[in-house]
Amino acid sequence: MRGVRGATTVSRNDAGEIAERTRELIRLVVESNGIRPDDIASAVFTVTEDLDAAFPAVAARGFSEWKDIPLLCVREIPVPGSLGHCIRILIHWNTDRPQAEIRHVFLRGARHLRPEWAVRVPGDEEEEAVRLSGEESSP
Repeated sequence: MRGVRGATTVSRNDAGEIAERTRELIRLVVESNGIRPDDIASAVFTVTEDLDAAFPAVAARGFSEWKDIPLLCVREIPVPGSLGHCIRILIHWNTDRPQAEIRHVFLRGARHLRPEWAVRVPGDEEEEAVRLSGEESSP
């Protein structure tokens, strides 16, 4: 089993945008790795505390092949100064593929979290990063 990570951001706390960006993230993670839904053991979504308009798991269930996959949504630790408006996913994938061959996908404002896993998508250069309120976090 391998863990496959991904993250993206939204510009505002809007149910439609959360769903759209969640589906975009899932599509890119799945396509980048050739993941078959039957091989997914489960997936965990996290959102930052400034996102509460929709559950990312509901968007995932919009893919008919994801309806039987166990999904869970949780909230990220609200570290002051950390990236806000962020949706993350951890897919537990039943595969024999070596860890070095796993392709993680970080989109939009989340590209800065893991530059080595960054993937560019149209329009992402137009988005400003949102930070959670409070003092800046230390690296």
